[in-house]
Amino acid sequence: MGTRERRRPPAEPAVARQCDVINSPKLAGELQGANLGSLLPPRQIQLLEATFLSNEAANVRELISRALHLEAQRWAQDEAPQSLDGHCHSELAIDIIQIISQGQAKAESITLELGAQIRPVLLAELFMFLSSYERSFKEFLERYKHLRNYRANVIANINNCQLFRSSVEQKWQMCQALPSYLLAPLNEIKTRGFDVLLQNLFGDLKPLFRQFTLTHWAAPEQTLEEILEAVRAGLPEFSALHLGFREELMEIVHLHLVKEYIARLSKRRLVLKTAEQQQQLARHIQANAEAIRDFCTQHGSQASWLQDALPTLAEIIRLQDPNAIKISVATYATWYPDFSKGHLSAILAIKGNLSSSEARGIRSILDVSMGGQEPSKSLFSLIKVS
Repeated sequence: MGTRERRRPPAEPAVARQCDVINSPKLAGELQGANLGSLLPPRQIQLLEATFLSNEAANVRELISRALHLEAQRWAQDEAPQSLDGHCHSELAIDIIQIISQGQAKAESITLELGAQIRPVLLAELFMFLSSYERSFKEFLERYKHLRNYRANVIANINNCQLFRSSVEQKWQMCQALPSYLLAPLNEIKTRGFDVLLQNLFGDLKPLFRQFTLTHWAAPEQTLEEILEAVRAGLPEFSALHLGFREELMEIVHLHLVKEYIARLSKRRLVLKTAEQQQQLARHIQANAEAIRDFCTQHGSQASWLQDALPTLAEIIRLQDPNAIKISVATYATWYPDFSKGHLSAILAIKGNLSSSEARGIRSILDVSMGGQEPSKSLFSLIKVS
């Protein structure tokens, strides 16, 4: 990837440099000794402070707007992002935080009280910038898919989110609680970026998952190996993400694999009439579950909450005693509160030796175990069943 010189913020207007006169080494002693503030009435001091805050906010707004414009221009011109320690990198976050930090330091150099007054002003400017950044990034995603460096710039912008977040939290969190909405645009940029990076991969996996039902689960290990091989082939590109984002992205992949596997099980196209057949399928599911878990954790997924999703479904399919199945279902529903009667019915449909009354009794356990809980993370709410 190419490298480029780091952008420097444009020179500040004369109005914003007036405080430098007060801090001049030649004049500082005399001005401080004169105590000029006491020569002005409080109302005039307030007006001067308000004027300074307004001018400084306008100055910061202009500088960060210009920086974003230059960055968006670079994306549109298909300029490759820098590479820093093997990761796609952009200077945008550094430039913006520097501009805002200079505004904060300038106010504090006049009085600490003025520094406290400018802090919420600068946070408001930062939020407006991040909202503009999100809009510019979405426009880039929609208009420039054909560019050679499109995906590299997507990765650079995802990495930018970490730089913004860490810089903002480090600078301001000790001073005051950050508003919850402030960094929301960064979450949206990251989410949209992940969607773009994974769209092609998930599209390629769709026909592979379809093989489970087309072959009536005759060779599930072979099908899963093809799926994991397709994922493995797409992973090298993601090494350009920072580690934390690679782990997040791999958790999304992990969730997708588990979700799609359950979706294929829930198609109601497989009916096994004997306990032996059901136990054989359960062994296949258990082996596949271990393969998915091992693959995803080896590549960085921290999604431990998914580890029981497939093995417990295998257990429900394996068990023959309705009461034992009820216990497994009740436990399962505490782990995955969005597991519904519709999902359970689709799994129970595999058990061709289960009577209608037994299936109805097993489903009724969800009336008790669900208890109106809201899932902390979605799994079954992402799976449609007929």
